[in-house]
Amino acid sequence: MVTQTTRYRTRLNSTTEIHGQKFAAIQSPVFKSALVILCSVGLLAIPCLNAIVKRDRWKPASTAKGTSAATDIESANRQIQLVNSPIQRSGDHQQTKEETGKPALPNEKQPQSETEQPAALADLPLKDFRPESMLRVNRSELQRAKFPVIDVHTHFFYRLRHSEEALDDFVKVMDRNRIAVCVSLDGTLGDQFDEHKKYLWTRYADRFAIFVNIDWRGKGAENDPASWDCQREDFVHRTVEQLRIAGRDGACGLKIFKQFGLEYKNADGSLIKIDDPRWDPIWQICGELGMPVIMHTADPAAFFQPIDKTNERLEELARHPEWSFFGEQFPARQELLEARNRVIKRHPKTNFIAAHVANNAEDLATVSQWLDQYPNMYVGIASRISELGRQPYTARAFFLKHADRILFATDGPWPELRLWYYWRFLETYDEYFPYSEKDFPPQGFWFIYGVGLPDDVLRKVYYENALNLIPDLREKYERAAERWLSE
Repeated sequence: MVTQTTRYRTRLNSTTEIHGQKFAAIQSPVFKSALVILCSVGLLAIPCLNAIVKRDRWKPASTAKGTSAATDIESANRQIQLVNSPIQRSGDHQQTKEETGKPALPNEKQPQSETEQPAALADLPLKDFRPESMLRVNRSELQRAKFPVIDVHTHFFYRLRHSEEALDDFVKVMDRNRIAVCVSLDGTLGDQFDEHKKYLWTRYADRFAIFVNIDWRGKGAENDPASWDCQREDFVHRTVEQLRIAGRDGACGLKIFKQFGLEYKNADGSLIKIDDPRWDPIWQICGELGMPVIMHTADPAAFFQPIDKTNERLEELARHPEWSFFGEQFPARQELLEARNRVIKRHPKTNFIAAHVANNAEDLATVSQWLDQYPNMYVGIASRISELGRQPYTARAFFLKHADRILFATDGPWPELRLWYYWRFLETYDEYFPYSEKDFPPQGFWFIYGVGLPDDVLRKVYYENALNLIPDLREKYERAAERWLSE
């Protein structure tokens, strides 16, 4: 009789013998070659399986009891067909119970894969990209300024071209928004100043003031700088006399455009220098007449950088390549700003308004230093809430520190919605809102934040600083603002 122990030993020896035979077989050259081939096929299959899993959220067929080999093969075939088929749109394919382990829901949208791109986006131009923010934050609906405003930077000739109808329409916008007075900078000395006075003052004398500007070229040929009026020996003397006359006729300031330093040329073709001593009598007479000089010098920093993938204003410069001042044919931006500042320093009795936050709104710390250094420098915020609003903490501190030196300005007339963004920027703490009425942000791909200025600072920025700097505005302002001051 064989004992249980004997049977166990017999079975163990048989098993050992069998495994020994198997191990011997593994050592054979034929088996080794077959193993290498199988491993290679397996390694090649891994990326395919990963693609299936990533692309279609493929799940292996269940190995639970009741699942046949035929079902597994059919499921795998379906997944391979999906991988080789064109991109599926959400809802085109509904996974079955076998694929998901749960019943399929009608029209259930499947998650997009990491590599899948919706067909609708395949050819979407960037210019048509219109993202809609999902933020749910406070939205203030301000449709007028808190206090009556003086806008010290507008262009009623260059934007409205002396259209009577357009002027009437914008005066209504001014009424609705509490804009008491607009200062138009388009009164070129000579006939245009006379025409501009007639256009603005015939019916709306209390609502508009005018700064004059200088015609440096005169009747000279554009491509022949030697023929320009500014090359004549008596040019400065005649300009000084014209400014005296314009002051008597109601002009209250002088506007200098950015072409001064960037485009206007000497007789030899070189660019006119902003701080050329030849122009000193012009700045001096403005101080004597109490006429502030508003100077647009240089442009945003990005306009002096290469137009490439790193330029934050690339889209804007692509639309307006003429706004680019990158290249050896142009002076450095810093050189232009320093030349302007030397003029301001050299004429302490003349007040200067450095337009567009001194055209350095990207660097408020430096602008703050300039304001500390030059007591006769002021800044306007025209067309720069896009820059100020993306740095609300720094901008608010700047407004509070220099509340006596900042002037409200828009560079308008603009559509009414843009004015509302100015009120919202200055008066609220609203977050992440547009700075322009245009669908595509025109001055950088970003939104802005409000700085929530206190009332005493708002009053200074909105009108008090302008009245102190341009006393001739006071009578106009008081008459126009009377209707709102009683509210």
